[in-house]
Amino acid sequence: MSSRIDKVIARQREKIADGAYYEAHQQLRVIAVRYLKQSNYDAAAEILAGGAKELLKAGSQQGASASGGDLAIMLVNEVYNKAEWEIKGGSDDAEGRSRKKRLVELLREFPSDEPTRKRYIQEIMAWSGKFGPLERGDPELHHAAGSVYAEDNEAYDAEKHLILGTPESAETLAKLEYEWYTVDEPHTAAIYASRAVFPYLLTGNLRSANKALLIFTTKLSAANPQLGVQDVSSSSSDARVFPALPLLNFISLLLMTIQRGSADLFRNLTAHYAAQIKEVGIWDDALAQIGEQYFAIKIPRQGNPLMDMMSGMLFGGGNAGKQPSRAKKVEAPPASMELD
Repeated sequence: MSSRIDKVIARQREKIADGAYYEAHQQLRVIAVRYLKQSNYDAAAEILAGGAKELLKAGSQQGASASGGDLAIMLVNEVYNKAEWEIKGGSDDAEGRSRKKRLVELLREFPSDEPTRKRYIQEIMAWSGKFGPLERGDPELHHAAGSVYAEDNEAYDAEKHLILGTPESAETLAKLEYEWYTVDEPHTAAIYASRAVFPYLLTGNLRSANKALLIFTTKLSAANPQLGVQDVSSSSSDARVFPALPLLNFISLLLMTIQRGSADLFRNLTAHYAAQIKEVGIWDDALAQIGEQYFAIKIPRQGNPLMDMMSGMLFGGGNAGKQPSRAKKVEAPPASMELD
């Protein structure tokens, strides 16, 4: 069977090399449907994945990548979903890892300007949420999608997926936010850092929140030695203090306060930085949610604060693009302002 499928894909590869994209696309669909009618999902998967890969590699000329995207989406909908292939998780789930690997490899073949890529990502997330242990989707698939979007400077889409990704996603997200920050004003560093830290906190991922802030501030201090960074250590934790960037210090202290679990410290911290937080103007909902989630400080509920905050503050209300609109700017605080 494998030899027969290899021959089919080889013949279609020749057609694709000759520019007969539409003909190859149609023949691959017909052959895949034949296997699907026999419930031979493995063979259908090989045909669709192999054909999609070749068409996507051919690029956008004469609709080749669109045809490849169509086969990739068909692979998910007609094979993965109808065969009810599962992701069981764990080190012994070799089949699940193999199926995810095929999807990730296809994802990386999509040209960045191919419209079907977004639909493909939606479909693989829906499949992994339905047939995997996590309703929000598989973390490895989220990391793959977020990384692809980050490479293409699709910041809002990258954020949505990296927040739900793997431990490695924190580094990718922090680097993305830092690169985005470098085209804005120097005093807006905390706003961009918060775009990584706050969502991780709101999804209960304190470890990734700390990792993202560490990576962001490390890059910031390395690129700006004039900031006069001060490293402060205690018996329980370390902190990097930026005298000229009080809101960045606020985020660092917020993480330390969450680790302490003290509601009084949280109230004192937000009160101390209240003026600067007010100037930012986009942190109120997130901090209220953090107060309730980590310190049991109740807030009035209207709708879903987590989703409202993430869609509004973090994801630009759906206005994602190659050049995301910059975060709201605040007036630079006095350079002499010290952290108490």
